[in-house]
Amino acid sequence: MESLQTVVNSWNDFDTLRHVIVGRADLTCIPPSEPATEAKIPSNSDMRGMWGPRPLATIEKANEQLDSLTCLLEGRGIRVDRPTPIQWNQAVVTPDFSTQSMFGCMPPRDVLLTVGKEILSAPMSFRCRYWEYLAYHTLMQQYFDDDPEFRWEQAPRPRLTDRSYKAGYFDDITIEERLERTAMLDFVTTEDEPLFDAADVLRIGKDLFCQHGLTTNRRGMKWLQRHFPNHRIHVVNFPGDPYPIHIDATFVPLRPGLIMNNPNRRLPEDQRKIFAANDWEIVDAARPAHNSPPPLCYSSVWLSMNVLILDHKTVVVEASENYQMDQFYELGFEVLPLAFRDAYPFGGGLHCATADVLRVGDCEDYFPNQVPGTQIS
Repeated sequence: MESLQTVVNSWNDFDTLRHVIVGRADLTCIPPSEPATEAKIPSNSDMRGMWGPRPLATIEKANEQLDSLTCLLEGRGIRVDRPTPIQWNQAVVTPDFSTQSMFGCMPPRDVLLTVGKEILSAPMSFRCRYWEYLAYHTLMQQYFDDDPEFRWEQAPRPRLTDRSYKAGYFDDITIEERLERTAMLDFVTTEDEPLFDAADVLRIGKDLFCQHGLTTNRRGMKWLQRHFPNHRIHVVNFPGDPYPIHIDATFVPLRPGLIMNNPNRRLPEDQRKIFAANDWEIVDAARPAHNSPPPLCYSSVWLSMNVLILDHKTVVVEASENYQMDQFYELGFEVLPLAFRDAYPFGGGLHCATADVLRVGDCEDYFPNQVPGTQIS
């Protein structure tokens, strides 16, 4: 669906969606081992030691479901743009590191952070994702030409030397030991340079909530605070998650005043205070319908809560996630089921597979009652 004029503007994940980017699975690779990917892959995963192009049949199935998402959105009057895949099966070589291949462009939410009239390309903490922003370069140029108020920004490109990671971080340790480390805020990423993925940043008007975990460090949050001086940057973490990567299968805003939290990864009590002080309700997400992720998938079964909100009353949910759909019905939403599990292995769920360009709404202050100690310092 074409628009006469591109307008970039989005302050949250729940106002009415009018323009969005949907990813593509073409040419996606399973990346080779590197410090960041090793920290993410469970020790018993069938993906340990695997790398290279994903099977063509799986790519075709994923693209069918991404195309179906595009059709659903366009059918509701939402403009959809798509990235331009590059040959991901190429080595990444910089003066500081090399790795045998890249990743893909199914999850634009990981790379692109839309804050108001700006789209910011995140630095990314995986070496295999160093050049991923190039898949969106043509779109960013188009938006720049179309919208005279659009700000096209790039976070500082990291060097990603060995100093950016803790060597042997997850070698031969149990899940319990992983949980102890994450509870102590001990992550594979160091504070050597600013690092963050866009999908670790939760946008709620004037407040940005950033997950401190395996892909985002405090130095990255400090950079965000200086870059967005009119926003308040808050640090959140979820001690129940042994693999804390990206916030959108853990803590999901549904509409003003309502957030869904993964019951296995609860927000700590001291970090809940700012939500209670501003009359926000935090509800536990429904349990997933599946006991395991699809084959060759990095992500957990909690992609069940990785949904796409179209407006304050409408949500797209993976079609087999019956419990999650039932919960949304109970919360008063119109639920649009969409088969999407074949796309999961390529980078995540429905929220991951999209990036906002335009949502109708302004930068509201949803947290006028600030709580001391929650902001980055």
